[in-house]
Amino acid sequence: MKLTSSLASLLAVFTAGTALAAQPSATLPTVVVNAPPTQTSTGSSLAEEALVGPYNQPEWTGHRRFSTTRVYLQRQPWEVGFEQWWRVRQYDDAPEKHLFIEEIEIGLPYRMQLDLYYDWVHEEGETLNKDFAVELRWALADWGVIPLNPTLYGEYKFTDDDYGSDVYEFKLLLGDDFGPRLHWGLNLVYERETSGEEAQEFAVTQGISYTIIDQILSAGVEMQFKYENVAGDRDNGEHKFQIGPSVQWRPTHNTHLDIVGLFGCTDESPDFEGFVVFGFDFGSLKGGEDHHYKPVSGMRN
Repeated sequence: MKLTSSLASLLAVFTAGTALAAQPSATLPTVVVNAPPTQTSTGSSLAEEALVGPYNQPEWTGHRRFSTTRVYLQRQPWEVGFEQWWRVRQYDDAPEKHLFIEEIEIGLPYRMQLDLYYDWVHEEGETLNKDFAVELRWALADWGVIPLNPTLYGEYKFTDDDYGSDVYEFKLLLGDDFGPRLHWGLNLVYERETSGEEAQEFAVTQGISYTIIDQILSAGVEMQFKYENVAGDRDNGEHKFQIGPSVQWRPTHNTHLDIVGLFGCTDESPDFEGFVVFGFDFGSLKGGEDHHYKPVSGMRN
């Protein structure tokens, strides 16, 4: 599969989502709350912990809270969202690297979500196409039915011929609320190249967040541990551990901005790895229900 044709498919989906978002406000989906605002995942009165949608998940899970850790599903069936990522890595003995990602997220029935995204990098004064990726998630049950809400994740990256090998990745996504205002996620990750050095990675990522202002501002900590090796030298891999603060600001009901800074704690880790993620929710492709909770008095913004 050629990268250019894959990118064209991604842009077609994005164009359709943009057209939907541009419809007059009179045709926007009617807001339907799946449960009363007093019914929450922790027994609190926070709107972001209200159980919403067909899977009875907390409202906060519909907005990516952690850069390195995914939690359950972000999209209800036929909801569409867009995210723009910027990641920077800085090293003591190498030039810094910038990764940019454009991602489309599409909710599917049966507790599934399809993500399509395009990656490109800028390093040493040169900009390169990196890959086009397809990601699919499947939550094993409605929220709260199975402890830690396990979700299976598979991804395949079609890498540009000039950049390297294709890559496949599998994850187990876990997440829950640890009480009012405390949100948590943990991922177990395996990733491997299909050719070349056949580099592989085992990783554990984790994030915890505390809500400062309901549905507006939260802060927390993220961390990740990686063990990476290559074919022919599997016993001498690199150990990388990073940890640092994260902040999420939700300026409107359908936008979020995440800022994360991770600091390297081992010799093989980047000195610093920073993320800026901006997300926008278009709503439902089918013009149906919008399951994101909004106060009865109307929009905050």
